[in-house]
Amino acid sequence: MTTDMLNLTTVSDYIRSRPALQGLIDPENLDVAEVGDGNLNLVFVCRDSAGRGLVLKQSLPYVRLVGPEWPMTEDRAAREATALSVHGSLAPELVCRLIDYDNERHVLALEDLTDHEVLRSRLNNGSSHRGAFAPMGRLIARVLAGTSWMSLGEEAFRLQAGATINSELCRISEDLVFTEPFLGGSRNSVRASVEDRADALQSDTELVASAMRMKRRFLSVQEALVHGDLHTGSMFVRGQDADDNLSVKAFDSEFAFYGPIGFDLGLLWGNILAAAARAAALGEEDRAASLFSEIEITWDAFDAEIRTLWASRVNPELYADSFLESWLKDILDDAWGFAGAEAARRVVGLAKVSDVESLADADYVYAVTIMLSMGRSWLVERSTRDFDSYQREFLAAATARTV
Repeated sequence: MTTDMLNLTTVSDYIRSRPALQGLIDPENLDVAEVGDGNLNLVFVCRDSAGRGLVLKQSLPYVRLVGPEWPMTEDRAAREATALSVHGSLAPELVCRLIDYDNERHVLALEDLTDHEVLRSRLNNGSSHRGAFAPMGRLIARVLAGTSWMSLGEEAFRLQAGATINSELCRISEDLVFTEPFLGGSRNSVRASVEDRADALQSDTELVASAMRMKRRFLSVQEALVHGDLHTGSMFVRGQDADDNLSVKAFDSEFAFYGPIGFDLGLLWGNILAAAARAAALGEEDRAASLFSEIEITWDAFDAEIRTLWASRVNPELYADSFLESWLKDILDDAWGFAGAEAARRVVGLAKVSDVESLADADYVYAVTIMLSMGRSWLVERSTRDFDSYQREFLAAATARTV
């Protein structure tokens, strides 16, 4: 465990010490801001007098959200470096660029995206979401094609899956996404105004069984090197649809592991729901409907991209074209189930979302009701229903305030 943690006064010396960073930024004329508002890490934005910038991200030896009483491996930084490198090679325009990785001090040097904004913040502010989600559908498809047997072949696929095991952070997901919200846990919490809904969730045997099914899928399915924590808080956006400068980039991939590709889709959909539920609670019905429709838009982008990439798979004689249809059905089923688990855990579990938590109590109750209701439908019914059916269910809830 490193005790040599960066701070505002030591960042300049650190940059001087890294050959890979020489010439990229002037450490003699540096403005440094600590912006690590996430759950796990220290993050420093560095800019010099010429306007050049980079970001340093250092793993803490504990979970920042909780404190030193929850120790955490710093090796997660190496997992993130691997994922950024691999994903960046597959879709460089859609992934935050890794500049350097310091394995001894667990520091990643990343491209400066301060001209972007975190998508969750943009959505909470009521700004445009147009064009933000389809790129992630394409990214997920490229990750599936590029890190599965589709491109690697079976043997290389198994070797890479074994080399990227991320057991400690997967355990966090197992606990916080699939176990504690449904079976109970000391880290759960809700406002008093919705305690009855949380209690009902954990006494709903059909719902709990469905959540455990998705936990089994999470534990047992290896399809691709998934991001592992893809949501509106791990996406940077600049511009909007039809703008020449539109840019959407994923970051914070320290939870990356070889798992079901539907997990990335599902986490993203659960957080789209949070944004849509917020809009509905604030009386913005058209915006809520438009946000919710991004779920299908994301899927359509994924589906189109993977169908295009399918033609270039290695050893096509080993996988008939007809197999792709059944595989896509399985991925969609997974995505709905993981989205349902994500919707519930973002309300009940430890790591909540500001979309909902920042609402006044009456609006909070309304948004929570939508989140839990849609989450249950997604978990229990999954792909027995289609996108239009779920859209109608959401619209009914978003336009009829009965709580």
